[in-house]
Amino acid sequence: MTSPFPKSSSVGGEGLIVAALLPQGHSGLEAMTFQYPLKLITAMRPPDTRSALVFLLTYGGGLVGGDRVSLSIEVRPGARLSLATQGHTKIFKSPGPDVITRQLLRVDVAAGGALCLLPDPVQPFAESVYEQVQVFRMARGASLCLLDWVTQGRRAFGEDWSFVRWAGRNEVWLADGPGENKTGSQGGPGVVGTGDRLLVRDSLVLDSRRAHPQLPSLRETMHGVAVTGTLVLRGSLVKALADFFLAEFAALPRLGARDWRSESEAKRKQQEAQTPRERWRAERLRMEQENRVLWSAASVRGCVVVKFAAPELEAGRRWIGSMLAEEGSIARHFGEQALLCVR
Repeated sequence: MTSPFPKSSSVGGEGLIVAALLPQGHSGLEAMTFQYPLKLITAMRPPDTRSALVFLLTYGGGLVGGDRVSLSIEVRPGARLSLATQGHTKIFKSPGPDVITRQLLRVDVAAGGALCLLPDPVQPFAESVYEQVQVFRMARGASLCLLDWVTQGRRAFGEDWSFVRWAGRNEVWLADGPGENKTGSQGGPGVVGTGDRLLVRDSLVLDSRRAHPQLPSLRETMHGVAVTGTLVLRGSLVKALADFFLAEFAALPRLGARDWRSESEAKRKQQEAQTPRERWRAERLRMEQENRVLWSAASVRGCVVVKFAAPELEAGRRWIGSMLAEEGSIARHFGEQALLCVR
């Protein structure tokens, strides 16, 4: 018997978010769709009107081996969108090394638009295989705050970089007209056009399979690190934050530097820091040393890329959260809701 209903065009794992300015001038959602295993939720009445807020979730709390998720996002001119999660993105065990769990995120941000993506870290379980690609097309005048981080796994279960493979790639492009696919026709959000310019391509591959038995294992090469992450900043809304990271990195004590003052005199000078920022910096440096937090910041083609790592997940979360809170741009432009996952 022929069904009277048209065939469904939906594809499992696909989702779409379109953020735009509402008539009253606030950012809101013009469209939001998703298919299992992807799940998107938003508040009926946003707690903050400075940006629309969407939580990225998965049914069952994680991705099973072989799952594929593809999310497209479009931020219209002048709109602001915050993306968060309600916990770690868990990557469950794969039945075999060739069964790969994949996530694809494609984003277009129009002129005057802004996207803030500050999720919880990805948590790959033992024997999992995972790949993710995130592509951001930024119009001139668009802003982006992107945090991408991964943990060692479930420490309570003895996992310590025990997965088979984790691979991630983030690309930031300067858009030049509508995105085009390989045939030259206009594509969806995040589809790179022929005239687009690549600003940043940041790739990380963590593979436990050794090419030779005498080479160190993945766990050994991580040197006790429990979490590692990348923060990418671009655009006018986060320029002050980008400059803040560059300035704080430049102020870090350098190798070979030595304070020839006596310990008591050095401590007195530290306590006599004249500004609240200097006192905050002194305390942060102490915390970084105590928690063994490592980080760097660099300017790359108009973007600022921050790399960090810590031997404890919460130490890394406190560090990145305190940096964002101290400077204050994210809360001012996107609302406190955007910082939920880094507190």
